[in-house]
Amino acid sequence: MATPTQQKALLLQAKQGEFAVGTRPVPKPGPGELLIKNGASGLNPVDWKIQTHGIFVEKFPAVLGVDAAGVVEAVGEGVTKFKTGDKILYQGILDNDHATFQQYTLINADFVAELPASLTIDQGASIPLALTTAAVGLYNQAGGPLFTAPWADGGKGKYANTPIVVIGGSSVVGTLAIQLAKLSGFSPIITTASLKNAALLEGFGATNVLDRNLSATALRAEVVKIAGGLVSTVYDAISLPETQAAAFDLLAPGGKLLTVLAPHEPKEDPQGRTVQSITGIIQLPQNAEFGKALYAKLPGLLETGDIKPLVVEVVPGGLGGITTGLAKLKNNQVSATKLVVRPGETT
Repeated sequence: MATPTQQKALLLQAKQGEFAVGTRPVPKPGPGELLIKNGASGLNPVDWKIQTHGIFVEKFPAVLGVDAAGVVEAVGEGVTKFKTGDKILYQGILDNDHATFQQYTLINADFVAELPASLTIDQGASIPLALTTAAVGLYNQAGGPLFTAPWADGGKGKYANTPIVVIGGSSVVGTLAIQLAKLSGFSPIITTASLKNAALLEGFGATNVLDRNLSATALRAEVVKIAGGLVSTVYDAISLPETQAAAFDLLAPGGKLLTVLAPHEPKEDPQGRTVQSITGIIQLPQNAEFGKALYAKLPGLLETGDIKPLVVEVVPGGLGGITTGLAKLKNNQVSATKLVVRPGETT
């Protein structure tokens, strides 16, 4: 069946404006690119923040969305790794032809991973941004700990008997940070979450799940008891001012706090403890080579179950359901679950 020339897309009409489903042209892949027919697009908190706060995007109407999985529709010149019909997952970027809240998206083939037959396309869309944000923070962020990645030579299990804390373990990024910490050998892997999610997070690799409602003082006491002292690395997958303050208090001298939002704590204190925010977009120049290596190894990591997809909830209505899903994210009504939509179901 021939590729259509027009497609449905969810368009942000103006800065801090409203979303509306509209039509736009289906782009054609250039050299090194793939055109993907999106089977599922994932929702992230950054999507509602762009709309509410008017950040990151300046040209309108704009297509948002950076998580997706689907099927290769067309292959650009020079691409040999993929063929039409392959099931894949990828991370888009905030550019209208390359974002994921639409039925067809262009993507550089270097940042695409084949989806194993054991995973659904919905599950595939739960992984990309959370994985790269977790991975860049631990292994590639300037100012971060720059641990050796577990898919690099000597990286798997390298950090045995080294404790790590993940604040917000049941967030999408937190669940991937836990899984990567396990692959790297960290132990104990201590995380905070709602205790109803304890079994799920232990399945991902957490050794100790602490109640997210503990006071900062009680949290510090528990971490010291479990880890035998303060820790050198804390990954704050929530990064609100109060979680950053509590996380910073867990650091040993010289320790590093990784945040997914702008730092609220001092960049560095007299004990040499530092805070570094993470830029997890994998196509950025500083992340590109790291990202290519990650995506080359990702199918094998998914096949073996070393990296597991998140629990997925499909929001009905296709692209028109995105506004409902983003409202749930904005109102903190989502826990230990990734919301996705199926663009092909758009009416």
